[in-house]
Amino acid sequence: MSLVRSAILLAVAALIATLFTAPAAQAADGQITGLAGKCVDVAGANSANGTPVQLYDCNGSNAQRWSNSGDGTLRALGKCLDVSGNSTADGALVHLWDCTGGANQRWVVSGANDIVNPQANKCLDVQDRNSANGARLQIWTCSGQSNQKWNAPPSGGGGNPGGFVVSEAQFNQMFPSRNGFYSYSGLTAALSAYPAFATTGSDTVKRQEAAAFLANVSHETGGLVHIVEQNTANYPHYCDTSQSYGCPAGQAAYYGRGPIQLSWNFNYKAAGDALGINLLADPWRVQNDSAVAWKTGLWYWNTQNGPGTMTPHNAMVNQAGFGQTIRSINGSLECDGRNPATVQSRINNYQRFTQILGVAPGGNLYC
Repeated sequence: MSLVRSAILLAVAALIATLFTAPAAQAADGQITGLAGKCVDVAGANSANGTPVQLYDCNGSNAQRWSNSGDGTLRALGKCLDVSGNSTADGALVHLWDCTGGANQRWVVSGANDIVNPQANKCLDVQDRNSANGARLQIWTCSGQSNQKWNAPPSGGGGNPGGFVVSEAQFNQMFPSRNGFYSYSGLTAALSAYPAFATTGSDTVKRQEAAAFLANVSHETGGLVHIVEQNTANYPHYCDTSQSYGCPAGQAAYYGRGPIQLSWNFNYKAAGDALGINLLADPWRVQNDSAVAWKTGLWYWNTQNGPGTMTPHNAMVNQAGFGQTIRSINGSLECDGRNPATVQSRINNYQRFTQILGVAPGGNLYC
């Protein structure tokens, strides 16, 4: 092969590589604004380790220019936003420090406008809700208050999976004792099955719907602890033999499983048909595959009226209220005064979760 021809082929190969190699993700940068419209600011534009990070009038300087590269860090002046002393306590101050890769330098910018340190499971917070220039920033238990709400540059690495309005840090805050089977990754993998879930309506409605779904599944599973129904004596009672397809997995195979405790052979068939999974023949997939389990919960939420008059999804997006989601899930046993304690338990979960997501719960909570 001639040298000229070799050079031409190398040039063509280089051009092809340029055309078809995906560009690396770029860090997004800009101001982080919060309380009173002021900016997160490095005091005195000083890049020394330990320099306080504070609230200050926005001025466009590099001391207020933060990059969110998608690696979990927030950076300014070439250094990282750092929780002092690797502390996880309420009131631990934040400052600037050399980037070390430590957990005290990891932050999640949530869809609810929180900036959460997952190690502490706490939010970036303006000390004493003070909007004066120079007010120090700290971490504090997430409360949904205005001194914990921020507008930050989007992550260059993609942010929450699928744009889900609940961050992993918030999910962990909701379910501190959950069974590892109920993973955040399993939930986010299931979202594509019902793309209207928590993506319909205003930002408030989206967060309310996510909180309502998670509040109900928390009640059904004891805080995402139980994967299967605990009363094994009920197991043989969920086979409706009047159905033409019967119970091919066995009479006792269709007990409650998953986040909304899917039960009965006809529900396994309906959910499986909708999801393209043969759950009638293999109901155990709901207790062995996290994403499948979450999909069955989302199937019920988005498609079934149950004892109610609307799906739980429609109840939330049409603002009928959280109480109607209870009615659609278990209204015949709980609503209209039948079991006020369990209704209150669901409402307590919902109010706590909406607070974590920084939204009001809305009206019509009871059924």
